Amino acid sequence: MKHGKKYVDSAKLIDKAKLYDVDEALDICVKTGTAKFDETVELHVKLGVDGRHADQQVRGAIVLPNGTGKTVRVLAICKDEKIEDAKAAGAEFVGGADMIQKIQSEGWMDFDVLITTPDMMGQVGRLGKILGPRGLMPNPKAGTVSPDIARAIREAKAGKIEYRLDKTNIIHCPIGKVSFGVQKLQENLDVLMGAIVKAKPAAAKGQYVRSCVVSATMGPGVKINPNKVGA
Repeated sequence: MKHGKKYVDSAKLIDKAKLYDVDEALDICVKTGTAKFDETVELHVKLGVDGRHADQQVRGAIVLPNGTGKTVRVLAICKDEKIEDAKAAGAEFVGGADMIQKIQSEGWMDFDVLITTPDMMGQVGRLGKILGPRGLMPNPKAGTVSPDIARAIREAKAGKIEYRLDKTNIIHCPIGKVSFGVQKLQENLDVLMGAIVKAKPAAAKGQYVRSCVVSATMGPGVKINPNKVGA
């Protein structure tokens, strides 16, 4: 695989054999974010679990103290009595059965997060085949199904992210933008890793955090010493 000149230059800053401390890794990551846009910094964590087993699943949601740097468009689906609450909390799109119909019939998807109330999940569940593959299906564990829809919307706007295992037992999450600088990125990383470590399944054996890598959107990965992030 061939990489561009900027990627190759960035890769020269990294010792591939070294496991960096968090602050040093983030400093390098920020320096490699040289694209013309404000690159997203992502954290990739491989865990010593087997997600095929229900008792070894790792999933949850957390509000990052400094947000993600991304403007989140929220669709709130709720009953009439909560529509004004949802609008006041900042949801860009609010409705009930009409919004469900819009998604079904028009394929409308101009939103980043769908938040709903438990009493609407019966209807929203019909959208599973559309929302599921896009990772937009509301889920109580992710905080996107809540009786307090206003609070859920405010948290989503403030930078709430969901973390969950992929098929290879790795968690991929954004922790901010290159423009945040090292301190804010580290604050976000610490909160996210704290949540992941706290969510360690009782059935997990051996080393829990196997590897930890940060990277900017267009940059190479920088390995962090897993023993320095709560392994």
